[in-house]
Amino acid sequence: MARVVVVGAGLGGLAAAARLAALGHRVTVLEQADTVGGKLGWYERDGHAFDTGPSLVTLPQVLRDLFDATGGPLEDAVDLVRLDPAVDYRFADGTRLTVPGSIDAVPGALDAALGHGAGAQWRAVLDRAEAMWAITEQPFLRSPLRGAATLARLARDPADVGTVAPWQTLRGLGARHLRDPRLRVLLDRYATYSGSDPRRAPAVLATVPWVEQTHGSWYVRGGLHRLAEAVADRARECGAEIRTGTPVRRVLSDGGRVSGVELADGGEMTADVVVSGADAAALYAGLLPPHRRTRAVRRGLTRATPSLSGFVLLLALRGRTPGLAHHTVAFPADYDAEFDAVFGTGRHRGVPCPVPDPTIYVSAPEDPATRPDDDSESWFVLVNAPRHDPDAGMDWDAPGLADRYAGRVLEVMAARGLDVRDRVRWCVARTPADLARETGSVGGSIYGTSSNGTRAAFLRPGNAAPVRGLYLVGGSSHPGGGLPLVTLSAEIVAGLVGPA
Repeated sequence: MARVVVVGAGLGGLAAAARLAALGHRVTVLEQADTVGGKLGWYERDGHAFDTGPSLVTLPQVLRDLFDATGGPLEDAVDLVRLDPAVDYRFADGTRLTVPGSIDAVPGALDAALGHGAGAQWRAVLDRAEAMWAITEQPFLRSPLRGAATLARLARDPADVGTVAPWQTLRGLGARHLRDPRLRVLLDRYATYSGSDPRRAPAVLATVPWVEQTHGSWYVRGGLHRLAEAVADRARECGAEIRTGTPVRRVLSDGGRVSGVELADGGEMTADVVVSGADAAALYAGLLPPHRRTRAVRRGLTRATPSLSGFVLLLALRGRTPGLAHHTVAFPADYDAEFDAVFGTGRHRGVPCPVPDPTIYVSAPEDPATRPDDDSESWFVLVNAPRHDPDAGMDWDAPGLADRYAGRVLEVMAARGLDVRDRVRWCVARTPADLARETGSVGGSIYGTSSNGTRAAFLRPGNAAPVRGLYLVGGSSHPGGGLPLVTLSAEIVAGLVGPA
């Protein structure tokens, strides 16, 4: 039996705690906040309630595997609801596309909204994505990152290399298969699922819409924060102890191996294994003292492009919106201008700024748990934004900036047919700086590092750190961000630690 300390009670840390406790280890989770969940946050006021992080579950089988491995079915712990329709897209030319919750119905919906042949074009991309998934799922997404060995395993078959096409961008894949510009915009959007720019992100990200449409889009009734609570409950049932309000100052090591953690109050906890769910950049820059063994990882983090962040409005609204989907996405006329602003490219020349005309993402669950009465709505509105970096980029704490930009987002929403300005009871704006403070993610980068560039996936820190006994879980480590990959990171770590 190993003494395991898990730093952070986000989904990755909680999933690792549950798995390791189920394997017989003595596990203690230390969380700086007063509640569990990390980015799976929850905000309540005057009967209005909001998920403040992820609003969608994809690839639910990964969660089912977690619950099956730790004591019982997922459906016994949370009420998982499949969404149909999955999302309502609104394009700049006025076209509306409602995507069904079943993949078999998607081509017909595309043909009806965008014209004959659109469904076949999209199907061709998803067929390619399915082949990419078959090649990469086990050796990459479900296995530890082992540098050159992982590359060699992925490159064993030249035909597989041609299918994955690591030299091709997601934008390039769309240009090759999709004649309709609206379909290309739709594909580009999936780069943002990893906080990336479709012009630089790899074509293999086409697996994201394939997973979403093949395995469905799901919601947890009562809010996705209940998923984090359910995993925490399962970890406790397996014997783990979870301490909230307990920040960790640093990870301790002795002779190249972890020995425990130092707490912010000056106390120490000894450990044979430390699992860090903290942002990887924060871990290697501050929590872990500099060491020659970690030099290469730190260098890789400096070479990688940080992921985008998000600017959020929590809107408490009077009245109801007829025909509103659970998820609505309204695109701008110039999508490239959005990525230029976020990443400081193009005419911005290295100076990121708030997007003047952003894509609008609205999550408005049909769930009584999110509203005070049946004549109210609670909208979570997200737009892509540059991370908080006062020294070399955007300072989201600049006086008045959050309020001014909140007003701008409401104006853009109105121009896209989502005008709610006369229905607002109150509005809370949450900036990348707020996200950084609340979750410990450096600059509020939602996914740690982006997938920008051919080698980006291999610059992401691995789950086994160079310091023996130290492991990483969560969206800033391998295999990446998003609920399914974060949960897989915990599965990988549990496999590396092994049973007691």
